[in-house]
Amino acid sequence: MSFNIDLLKRVCEAPGAPGFEQRIREVVLAEIKDLVDEVELDNMGNVYAIKRGKSDKRVMVGAHMDEIGFIVTHIDDNGFIRFHTLGGFDPKTLTAQRVIIHGKEDVMGVMASKPIHVMTAEERTKVSKITDYFIDTGLPKEEVEQLIKVGDPITRERGLIEMGNCVNCKSLDNRLAVFILIETLKYLKDKEIPYDFYGVFTVQEEVGIRGANVAAMRINPDFGFGLDTTIAYDLPGAQAHEKITSLGEGTAIKIMDSSTICDYRMVEFMKKTANNHSIKWQPEILTGGGTDTAGIQRMTEGGSIAGAVSIPTRHLHQVIEMAHKEDITNSIELLSKCIQEIDTHDWSF
Repeated sequence: MSFNIDLLKRVCEAPGAPGFEQRIREVVLAEIKDLVDEVELDNMGNVYAIKRGKSDKRVMVGAHMDEIGFIVTHIDDNGFIRFHTLGGFDPKTLTAQRVIIHGKEDVMGVMASKPIHVMTAEERTKVSKITDYFIDTGLPKEEVEQLIKVGDPITRERGLIEMGNCVNCKSLDNRLAVFILIETLKYLKDKEIPYDFYGVFTVQEEVGIRGANVAAMRINPDFGFGLDTTIAYDLPGAQAHEKITSLGEGTAIKIMDSSTICDYRMVEFMKKTANNHSIKWQPEILTGGGTDTAGIQRMTEGGSIAGAVSIPTRHLHQVIEMAHKEDITNSIELLSKCIQEIDTHDWSF
């Protein structure tokens, strides 16, 4: 399977803070319009790519489009911008970063804080807080206010690069899943599938799985798959039992995270499918953090039989997220085969 690095770059670099997914949604819509039988949007902005199967049972896959970001809360008398986070941030990762404020036009800014040269000895030993940071655009207040207003979204600025067999960028969480779902739809385009397939590009996952909840209630799926990144803590100092996943060891089959215990029948089916097709995989138990899988599993009448394909990723929620190309390819292959063969498994208790 060839690796479409140009598509991944476009998907990762398109802005889309939670609740402001317009531009990444445009990329998705352009890519999927000729791949499926129907494309729908709901009031929240979720995108439904629907491929009809031989039976009207329903399979839902959720891949969230949004990325962690910020929102403008105040512009001071000198034109400096205060903000609130949209999603989870470790404050120290904001140091020395560029951001883009999406106002009347895109405006570049830098995350700034008190210089170390003028800090007291006590201040130098304190852990940074989000409130220690502000955004400097280099513009006076009058020009800032012509372009930017309270409520405008902000995303991080960092382009995608290749590093050995890996890719590195901001927002691989969860643009990797957007990429994988698009590539899965391409693979399945001319193939028969047993059940109606709803590939859903969801919104507002980073602030509480909001889009997936709405989409699952609308679809009421019989089967569901979350599609998201997971922690690869295969780094210096990590103990073997802490790693969760490792880069290059294959796609990850979720067993549980903090919001979902995957259906054991789905876990069994996914493992069997991977083994039958010689797809490299590793188990995932994520002790902190959740994904759209929770909404897909719960927000339906009677619940769905749910699991998840997870993509091992280092340095999550930073601008230097890193994933292995083979793990990404394995994820496409596993998801595609699961959709094709989901009717072959014994789903009884």
